[in-house]
Amino acid sequence: MKLFPSIITVLISALLINQAFAKQPVSTGLWSNTAIGGHDTTAYYETVDGGHPPITKGTARYTVEWEGAEWHFASQASANKFSASPEKFIPQYNGHCANALSLGEGLVNTDGSVWEFFDDTLYLFYAEGGRQRWLKGDWHTFQNQANMAWAQEISSALN
Repeated sequence: MKLFPSIITVLISALLINQAFAKQPVSTGLWSNTAIGGHDTTAYYETVDGGHPPITKGTARYTVEWEGAEWHFASQASANKFSASPEKFIPQYNGHCANALSLGEGLVNTDGSVWEFFDDTLYLFYAEGGRQRWLKGDWHTFQNQANMAWAQEISSALN
């Protein structure tokens, strides 16, 4: 009978460790584990002639696994840049739709094709209408609403 409390302790410890290392949800395809539609997340940060960079698709050849999802890149250099500092290139809310979160609609996946920077932070949107709402409205308020919803989603994912 002395063995029973030890087994319970080990099981509880394993559960707590597992929760501590639980992964945050990443926006992936419905039928795949590829993040943000396979777009190269480092490419959003490269400006072309001072304007928006073109959207760059990655390939499965240059894949990095992060938070349980596969992130595709256009080159080994981009994959290496991401690997060295993923937090620098990850879209806000791990690529989930910022507008949906701000409206309390939960985690809505995006394909990486609708995006915008607000205060040097990359946000992805499910559709152009959400992006326009943020551009034309009070994006600071929307950001605060999305941040609160994201915190609740993360808390739920970890429990």
